[in-house]
Order: sequence, then structure tokens, then C-alpha cells
Amino acid sequence: MADLKGKTVFMSGGSRGIGLAIALRAARDGANVTIAAKTAEPHPKLPGTIYTAAEEIEAAGGKALPVICDIREEEQVAAAVDATVEKFGGIDICINNASAISLTPTTMTDMKRFDLMHQINTRGTFLVSKMCHPHLKGADNPHILNLAPPLDMSPKWFGPHVAYTMAKYGMSMCTLGMAEEFRKQGIAVNSLWPLTAIDTAAVRNLLGGDSVAKMSRTPDILSDAAHVILTRDAKNCTGNFFVDEVLLREEGITDFSKYSPGHDGPLAGDFFVPDEVFDSVPTEVLRSYG
Repeated sequence: MADLKGKTVFMSGGSRGIGLAIALRAARDGANVTIAAKTAEPHPKLPGTIYTAAEEIEAAGGKALPVICDIREEEQVAAAVDATVEKFGGIDICINNASAISLTPTTMTDMKRFDLMHQINTRGTFLVSKMCHPHLKGADNPHILNLAPPLDMSPKWFGPHVAYTMAKYGMSMCTLGMAEEFRKQGIAVNSLWPLTAIDTAAVRNLLGGDSVAKMSRTPDILSDAAHVILTRDAKNCTGNFFVDEVLLREEGITDFSKYSPGHDGPLAGDFFVPDEVFDSVPTEVLRSYG
């Protein structure tokens, strides 16, 4: 089975949650991981910093570089990329994990929050990918992976929170466009999204606390799915909008109980998953419509 031993991963965000889980899965293979994020000091409601993430990566068997980086700032992204190349010799994988969320309707979305979501989600993904691109061109089996949803244009995803949807779909459009733009260079660009809600601090704080968390899966399902994508041949795996369970079932996995330990019953469906994707798997999911 292919692994990520010796590969260098540039990860936006990643001090906790899904990003950290993906980083730790790569570290278990012996990968190098740069955690480029703003969290240098502990947050009162959100555990983890770039430094605690780096410690976990090293403990898992990888090498880590924690870098304070606001991906809204071009100079900081450039410096983080340069530091990564200086320490590890290059970049093989770019993961756009950093994201901002506000599930508010138009009249309740202040423009400061609107700008934040678009600057981090859409612009940040574009900028980080752009800065990593020169180094990915020289890599063996280079990948860009965006934590972004399928482009489902159903109005039900726009009506409740149009500003957030626009910002998140901006990441997805980066996948669509860059996959085609970089195809001849052999750089894979794909998206990954969960079928169900994922138990993270953000979900507990923003989407219903323990009640939703109990019906969610662990971030490990996304780290396992990301590992599958990142070990595939980049030339033959690009422009896809993968959904975690669907992808893992293609790999022959049929038992998903380990991703929701102790839970018996339907799981909470995630935002932006098209109905036909829900219909394609046997998992009982309560579909979310914003």
C-alpha cells in the first residue's frame, strides 16, 4: 500500500479538528507537516495551538513545522511556504483546510463577517494554492486537496446562509478551475467533504453542542479518506469532489462503526451533500437542509 513517508505537507489551519487528524495520519507514515495557522495561544473554547499540533505530529512519527500564519496576508503565506521549503526541501502536498463559518441569513450577516469568510475560504484557498504551486511542479505525485463541498446548486443550500455558501463554494470552484489549469503539469486538485457531521470543537460550539456531536463521526473518517486521495496517482486523480464514505466504500470498506463509536441510530447529515449522494450509501442519515 502506498504511503506518505518523506512527503512534505503544507496545511492551512490544522491546529485541531479535521486538519489535525489529516496531519496525524500523514505523520504516521513518516511525513513532514507544516501547520500554518493563527492559533499560537490557546482559545478558551477551542483546544489546540500550532505548537501542540506540532508535538502530536512528532509523537505520531512525522516531522513538524509550526508557523504562525494568517492566510489572508500574502506576505505571511509566502514566508510560511519559504520556511517549509527551507526546512524540508520542497512541498509535495497542499491542503486547504482553514475555513470560517457563519450560518446567518443576509440581513443578519455583517460585512466584517462576510469579508472574513470570503478572505479565508475562497481567497485563502486561492492564495495558498498559488504560493505552493511552484514547488508542487517539481514534486513527485503532487496534490492539492481542498476541504470543500460538491458544487450542488440547489437553492436549499443558499437560502439559509448565502454568504457562507458563496464563500465555501468559492473553495470548490478553486478545485474545479485549478484541476483543469494544472492538469498538464500533473498536479492533482481535488475536494473532500464529509457525508455526515463531524465531531469537532467547531461543531459543538456552533451547531448544537453534544446533541449534534453524538450523531456525528470522528475526524478519522476524513483523515483516512484524505490518505486514499493523497496516495493516488496525481495524473489520474484530479478534478474530483470526493465524499468520505463514498470514497472509502470504493476502497472496499463496509464497516463504518469505528467512526461513530457507541452510537446506534441515524447520523446527522452534513451541509451541501447532494441528495443523490445520500441515496447512494446504505448509512441512515438525517439530511441537513441548512
